[in-house]
Amino acid sequence: MSQVDWLSHLLQMITVSGQLEIRCTYGAPWRVTWAKSAAHEIPFHVVLKGRAIIEDPEAGTTRELMGGDIVLLTRGSAHVLHDGSGHAPGPTYNRQGSAGWTLSENDGEGEHLDMLCGRFFIAPPHDRLICDYLPTNLVVQAAARQGEQAHVSASNHLANLVALMREESAGDKPGGFAILNALSSALFTMALRAASESEQAPAGLLALAGHPRLAPAISAMFTDPARPWNLPDLAGLCGMSRATFVRHFQDKMGRSANELLTDIRMSRAANDLKKPAMSTEAVADAVGYRSVAAFRRAFTDKMGMTPGQWRNQARAGG
Repeated sequence: MSQVDWLSHLLQMITVSGQLEIRCTYGAPWRVTWAKSAAHEIPFHVVLKGRAIIEDPEAGTTRELMGGDIVLLTRGSAHVLHDGSGHAPGPTYNRQGSAGWTLSENDGEGEHLDMLCGRFFIAPPHDRLICDYLPTNLVVQAAARQGEQAHVSASNHLANLVALMREESAGDKPGGFAILNALSSALFTMALRAASESEQAPAGLLALAGHPRLAPAISAMFTDPARPWNLPDLAGLCGMSRATFVRHFQDKMGRSANELLTDIRMSRAANDLKKPAMSTEAVADAVGYRSVAAFRRAFTDKMGMTPGQWRNQARAGG
């Protein structure tokens, strides 16, 4: 694993699964409304053909999606997708496919849309980590467009994955439901990779690819969170002064290095607390706390419950 492979480090800590729910094949005018999702769910939409306007009232954003665009709503906001014409849509007709997803159609005769809709599931408490370090609405292109060569490899790989999802959702082949869900899970990782390699990577973890000088510090925090890192140490790994490191880190991540380190430690701790053989003292030591009381305070502050409460809740749910 390379020192800049923060994405693999991240996905070793959290569990992400995906599920395709609806394939929309509409003619304009059309309109689809999505209610707010549960805390651990991230809706996604893949525009295979045509275009769609997505409105997120909570974030106050409106954006046009084109064929090949993928959007992830990391905070699960209620949102609306429509054709942009302003005309009242007609009725839709839904039928359940044997693979477990729904095909939704209408009688519209305008511009044609073909779109896959589903959601990712992120096991708590790691949904908080994703929400804090990814943009509210992440839009990724599944194919590099003219003049954008920097991320052509990642985006073309993503396009191949989307093409396979489209093919699997077009029929009722044996194993189709399982394959589509597995492909949806892969979609999450490949979408983040493509976004991080784009020329307009948004602030947060996705901005790391655009600032490789910060990579040694990020890698160090992910691979050895128990070490008593301080800002001069991390700055030294990046060949920067403390002040320069703090400025660049805050600018790219939108949060401080200490905040990221604490989030990594608490996410690791949440996983370790599920292990019956690990005491709270052992977990605290494993994530860099020599004082159990300090660990309990930090965990409670980040997770909203004590380590013992989290352990009991995790066991009851598992």
